[in-house]
Amino acid sequence: MRVIADPRRCVGAGQCVLTEPALFDQDPEDGTVIVLDENPSGDLVEAARDAALVCPSQALSVVD
Repeated sequence: MRVIADPRRCVGAGQCVLTEPALFDQDPEDGTVIVLDENPSGDLVEAARDAALVCPSQALSVVD
């Protein structure tokens, strides 16, 4: 499983970080998403899927 972020689509809402701060952070300059772990395992897999669902700009995707 892999988490892919498109920073060009990201609007900096921070929903991903609120969903799972162990997987996501925000760029301090523009607030866009930073993926901390592109290949999560365990409980973080479901958290990555949840973050992709709540992303308002659909900047996150999860590929199996």
